[in-house]
Amino acid sequence: MPDQRAETAQFVRGSILRHVVVMSGTGSIGLMAIFVVDLLSLLYVSKLGDPKLTAAVGFATIIQFFAIAINIGLMIAAGALVSRAVGAGDAAGARRIATSGTIHGLVVSAVLVIAMLPFLGPALTFLGADPETASVATRFLWIALPSNLLMGPGMMFSGLLRAVGAARQAMYVTLGGAIVTAGLDPLLIFGAGLGVDGAAITTCVARATFALVGFWGVRQHRMLAPPRLADVVADAPEMLRIALPAVLTNLAPSVASAFIAHALARFGTEAVAGNAVIDRLSPVAFGGLFAMSGSIGPILGQNWGAARFDRMRGVLRSGALVTAAYVGLVWLVLIAFRGPLLSLFALEGMAADLFGFFCLVSGAVWFFTGLLFLANASFNNLGFPFYSTALNWGRATLGTVPPALIGAYLYGPRGVIAGIGIGSILFGLTGIVLAFRTVATLEARGRAACAVAAADAETPNVGADATRAAAPAPSGALV
Repeated sequence: MPDQRAETAQFVRGSILRHVVVMSGTGSIGLMAIFVVDLLSLLYVSKLGDPKLTAAVGFATIIQFFAIAINIGLMIAAGALVSRAVGAGDAAGARRIATSGTIHGLVVSAVLVIAMLPFLGPALTFLGADPETASVATRFLWIALPSNLLMGPGMMFSGLLRAVGAARQAMYVTLGGAIVTAGLDPLLIFGAGLGVDGAAITTCVARATFALVGFWGVRQHRMLAPPRLADVVADAPEMLRIALPAVLTNLAPSVASAFIAHALARFGTEAVAGNAVIDRLSPVAFGGLFAMSGSIGPILGQNWGAARFDRMRGVLRSGALVTAAYVGLVWLVLIAFRGPLLSLFALEGMAADLFGFFCLVSGAVWFFTGLLFLANASFNNLGFPFYSTALNWGRATLGTVPPALIGAYLYGPRGVIAGIGIGSILFGLTGIVLAFRTVATLEARGRAACAVAAADAETPNVGADATRAAAPAPSGALV
């Protein structure tokens, strides 16, 4: 296949800030559409008038996050490898990796469903769900969790489209599922009288939409090749090298959320219900940060493939600037509208107090969380994924458990939220500093490789290829 780098590696030229804003903006539309309809689902359930149902959906969401975190890790790995291949001008290698990654995702999605379903009861009990709440959550998950077989490929397709810069098509994947959810949820929950079961069925239909729209997008861009078992097996170690730490990284917030739910369960159903609303509102309010962390990976990957380290530093600076501006605006909105939001979700007592406090402190917490997201994206796409793993697990354990427990002891449910914020500050600052050092390390390795190549009379003029060879690359595809 002819070299298509000039046609497809669009992030190695032009305004870095514009690339970050456009990719994050289009990603935000799709992601926030999902989060909005998830929030609407919780809103519809809250209108059923039983806090236990709201708490049940919150517990079920935490369980599902574990499967989604693994899907995200695989998506990150495939996206990193494909974007790097695109930046290096290896279109055939990118297509092969995209195909192998899709098959890996399908297999892992199936294994997850089979492994998780038998243990739903003990998991919900561990989280602190009472028998009645656990029964509703278990029924929800038996309906919704098998649809992970559709969610996994759908997320993979969205990541592959972002890897080649097809931001609009990637947006359509999530936006399509969100539109279906927005229309079907009230029909099943209220119109058909299915209640929480209706919300679970809608989840399945939405995930089917993700997969179909995503498949249409990757087919349109000719990103998949006929699968070959030898390629699937050969690409597995490289996928695993990035996916394993990325999965561990993405599991950390799920573990932290589980611990937070467990810590708040001791204060009663109202505290759990308030936390469920916070968990659903946070991605809606700060969805742009999730989108940015997923969007800058392809930008970094393509510029690494092209040995443009100056632009890689520019991506980090632009990302930090966008994070500050975005969080500041959202924080003001949450403070101004916390009263109407309390009324909308019919929160009272401890649930209302917890939610109102979250609105007042959320901006400070999420700014540093956004810096950590930015750092994670750089580590996962630049060959240092275990940095991301260490930081996220550090935040999920040392940055969450001790301060949350101390806060709960001293100040009750508010103290849990405040303690989490303290951990976010420490690990967010550490992450962004390490991200800049990572780029500097790669640049130093590249210069050293070029110097060695220049001194070797038998291998002259290796240039950018030597620079790329200084860091890990997919076997046979990127160099």
